[in-house]
Amino acid sequence: MQLRVFRSYRQLCCWLFVLGCLLSLRLAAQPRNRQALEKEKKQNLEKMSQIRNILKQTSSQKNVSLGQLKALNQQIKTQSSQIGLLSEDLKLIESEMADLRRTSQSLDKDLDKLKKEYAAMIYAADKRRQQVNPLGFLFSADNYNQLVARYRYLRQYSDARQSQVRQIQGVQRQLEDKRLATERKRRQQNSTLLVKLDESKKLETLKEEQNKVVDELGKKEALLRTELVESRRAVSRLETIIRRVIEREARERAERERLERERLARLEAARKAAEKKRAEEAAAAAAATNSGAASAGVDEKTTPAPPAPTPSAEAPAVAEATTRPAERTNANNLNEAEVALASSFTASKNRLPWPVQHGFVSDRFGRKEHPVLKGVIVENLGIDIQTNAGEPVRAVYEGIVRDVTYMPGMNTVVAIQHGDYMTVYAKLRSSIVKVGQRVKARDNIGFVSTDKDGVSEVQFQIWKNYSRLNPESWLVPR
Repeated sequence: MQLRVFRSYRQLCCWLFVLGCLLSLRLAAQPRNRQALEKEKKQNLEKMSQIRNILKQTSSQKNVSLGQLKALNQQIKTQSSQIGLLSEDLKLIESEMADLRRTSQSLDKDLDKLKKEYAAMIYAADKRRQQVNPLGFLFSADNYNQLVARYRYLRQYSDARQSQVRQIQGVQRQLEDKRLATERKRRQQNSTLLVKLDESKKLETLKEEQNKVVDELGKKEALLRTELVESRRAVSRLETIIRRVIEREARERAERERLERERLARLEAARKAAEKKRAEEAAAAAAATNSGAASAGVDEKTTPAPPAPTPSAEAPAVAEATTRPAERTNANNLNEAEVALASSFTASKNRLPWPVQHGFVSDRFGRKEHPVLKGVIVENLGIDIQTNAGEPVRAVYEGIVRDVTYMPGMNTVVAIQHGDYMTVYAKLRSSIVKVGQRVKARDNIGFVSTDKDGVSEVQFQIWKNYSRLNPESWLVPR
């Protein structure tokens, strides 16, 4: 009976150890999910706060505007995202509570089993004590070794009972911990539900405000169409300016390459002329030596050869200049420094800093339907970023300022070259950089302008030669 109880107890300990390991692994995986979710919720709340502050600035104007509508659309998007995150949070809480319930049920079963085995051990010990006195059992041993063996047996049996008591107490403590954890999760679940309901009410309010703005803008269709025509003209002028800057840079690089080729050609011609002159001088000296030897009757075979003419001082310099490798160029006539800069810019895709520290994308890259005018398609060569009034505009990467100009509809425009890439920053109130100036990443280049409707927005573009790229795929995700 005693051996059966001991064997069952060891099996139970092993089973509890395995269960604990599996449970710890499962629970260890959850904090990573919880941590990622909490981080995303925090980032989304910060984004909502930024949009809310920017929207207050645009809403302070008496007249509604497209900028206000874009800010509302973005706020609705982030609000919906926050509600989705809260729903995900509730699912995660429910999953955590389910795990706690399963663990508690397993612990209940373990506790019941431990209590039954402990009761069996007590019953067996009491029955044995009634039949055989422990002291009599010890002193009835035939020899000393048997006495020691019987003592160890009784001691192990006593230790096993004490260990099982501690095990029962440990399981009871775990059950209490799980009960408290479940209660905390239940309170967290109720709190999250209330927050979700509150956010849902805010979303409905935003949608109502959005509908009002759309209705107000719909009454100004003629004005919107006039503004659209002016905007398209401004975009066309900006594209023309950018292409002119790119063409100018291409011409300058081609001219630089042509001058370099001409320089190398002149050096090569000078080197060949110097070699020809040395050869002629050597031939003349050899002829003079041979003529003198023949008139003196001296045998040519015993006459030592005249020393070779010493090259002129200019010859080594010419040879070195023609053999020195020029700056390597590629198909776009980029020099080594420009190639390295372009390669580094390419490697920074999806990691470039934003041109403004605060703000959100109010109009994305490419073709899309007008937010108010039905059947009208608009195109953005880059992205528009709404931000705070007077926000500093920063270079996203190191490069050289190639153009600073002012144009109606786009205000001040700054173009910065990064090898065969170019970043363009438009709708600036003013610029603090000059053409030819080298800038580093995050250097301030100017300040964003605010239009008559109170919208502070910067237009940001990325070009590679004559190809327009989607800036959002280059900026670090927000």
